[in-house]
Amino acid sequence: MAEVEDSVNPTSGVAERYAQALFSLAQEKNVTEAVAEALGNFGAMIEQSPDLKRFVASPVFSAEEQLKAITALLGQCGFGDITANFIKLVASKRRLFVLPDMIRAYTALNDKAKGVARAEVVVAAPLSSDHSAALDSALRQVSGGQTVKVNVKVDPSIIGGIVVKLGSRMVDASLKTKLNSLRTRMKEVG
Repeated sequence: MAEVEDSVNPTSGVAERYAQALFSLAQEKNVTEAVAEALGNFGAMIEQSPDLKRFVASPVFSAEEQLKAITALLGQCGFGDITANFIKLVASKRRLFVLPDMIRAYTALNDKAKGVARAEVVVAAPLSSDHSAALDSALRQVSGGQTVKVNVKVDPSIIGGIVVKLGSRMVDASLKTKLNSLRTRMKEVG
């Protein structure tokens, strides 16, 4: 059975237990990838809808109200049985506020089972195809040959360079960080 890395988040224990149970069930039914995709889609719905985000996070609604609303939403969107039943269970247990963490934990379990690592990359300007290929190759080497899914974000505020987060490792080679470090050292000197 795969395990999820520990987190500082106080709800991570709950999220990991629920994700582990769902992952075990999905493995038995041989639908881990379909569940991961459905959870990812539901997570994206939460992120894209401020109203749904507030609803999921709000302790004001009763379990019955949450279950009724979630059941209607899931029915409209056509989610699969296992995923829909899981989300309904989470709603009935008044744990919807932990659902985004559960989705992340399930994704981590699924990635680990498939031998996939995820990397978050921040650059100041869009990468050329050559730079993107070189980055993919370097991340594959660093990850021990695993397949690496790279999420590249463009953030001009880093001025130049790159920030890479792969698992628990982070490399900040941005010009902004280097300039801030230089500024700090100059203040220490005089």
